[in-house]
Amino acid sequence: MTFNYFRNNPFDPRLLLLALMAVMLFGARKATAQSSNQWRGMVAVGASYERGLDATVSFEKELKYHNAMEFFFTGYLQWDDDELAGHVTKNSFWHSYNTWSVGMAYKPCIHRGRNHHGNFRLGVSCGSDLDKFIGVIHVGYEHSYALKGGWELFFQLKEDVAICAKDLWRTGGAVGIKIPL
Repeated sequence: MTFNYFRNNPFDPRLLLLALMAVMLFGARKATAQSSNQWRGMVAVGASYERGLDATVSFEKELKYHNAMEFFFTGYLQWDDDELAGHVTKNSFWHSYNTWSVGMAYKPCIHRGRNHHGNFRLGVSCGSDLDKFIGVIHVGYEHSYALKGGWELFFQLKEDVAICAKDLWRTGGAVGIKIPL
């Protein structure tokens, strides 16, 4: 079953996503002009309900008091059972449903500790499911632990709302590493 609301409605969701991204980009530029904190490269992998995997490569600009802006690229894969075989096969795993998206997220710090901090994560992205345009709204929580040399280990709990995609809701988690640049 597909989500046909936006196909029958004259409102174009791409305009809303582009407007949200423009507002967030303007806010990021204003905030980074007043901050001298560092950039970090981030790599994360995660799983989401139901039968989804994702990988994210991103850059994070840390602002004052552990607040941050993140610019990311995400690839998402959702597998399914092969109809002929009755179980997951190599072809049904890799070619069932794939998406990619590029976006940004603002992460205000809501918890600080001695060697860790937690951020609320709110962002938007747009991309494709290799057939049509999709937009994604990201909401979640990220907790980071400081390691030696400025590296950080982080865990994310996230909820994604995918507009014009096969799956409307994606609930999951991810784990990754932040590398100072």
